[in-house]
Amino acid sequence: MTSLLTTFLNPADTAAHLLPCHDTAAADLFFSERPADLEQAKSLCADCPLLQECRQGALEREEPWGVWGGSIFDSGRIIAVKRGRGRPRKNPDQNAA
Repeated sequence: MTSLLTTFLNPADTAAHLLPCHDTAAADLFFSERPADLEQAKSLCADCPLLQECRQGALEREEPWGVWGGSIFDSGRIIAVKRGRGRPRKNPDQNAA
């Protein structure tokens, strides 16, 4: 399991370009602060051949943050969604009366 992941994560390996996280244009999405970017990164992971191995490796390493194996990590654990920055509004629906 880990040996396969390590093989693909070696930058000298020509197969690494097949992994969505190795696309330099999309790399920032996997560690963005914006929830929309993180959701886009999760969708890029959907067809990755190393999805399960990546997620399991991130759990074992207790990755502090980012998208790993199609899941959002925060403080070493998987979270469902990332909230945007800032405080929630006091009155979210001001038009309802």
